[in-house]
Amino acid sequence: MKERFGSPTIFLHWFMLLLAAVYTCIELRTFWPKGSDLRELLKTWHFMLGLSVFALVWIRLYARVRGGTPPIVPAPPGWQMKSGHAMHLALYLLMICMPVAGWLILSAEGKPVPFYGLELPPLIAADKPLAKQIQEIHETVGTIGYWLIGLHAAASLFHHYVQRDNTLARMWMRRNTSGG
Repeated sequence: MKERFGSPTIFLHWFMLLLAAVYTCIELRTFWPKGSDLRELLKTWHFMLGLSVFALVWIRLYARVRGGTPPIVPAPPGWQMKSGHAMHLALYLLMICMPVAGWLILSAEGKPVPFYGLELPPLIAADKPLAKQIQEIHETVGTIGYWLIGLHAAASLFHHYVQRDNTLARMWMRRNTSGG
């Protein structure tokens, strides 16, 4: 039985810290006036990085399903396992639904959807009131996302330092132990 996740799953897990860049871009934009070049650039990067998360989450899900899940040793209580599964589901939904919501917002605003020099097609027709509604949901769920990510990190540290199980160790990058 495997003791750790496979390398692709581990790499993609840690690479999803890209979410921090998504959040950083949208938070930093508030330091510059509306319409300024830097503010618009930060918003563009927020969109593009968010869509990158959307693309990568599917690869991550595939790697996770394909690679399996090593057991937690010693096994935590059932309620913790259920909580962990619910947390992972919520995080995956966040990484899927938030970029789609952002794409819907830009589409409904009638704005281009930038993606590294490409312009993605709109998902829906322009509809400013609908854009506003989706944006309110997007912002609320974004706030919830801060809490989900923080709780995920806190739970991993709790498992590592308090319960002393292998939850966190299963997701660590392997160290090169060869002397050469």
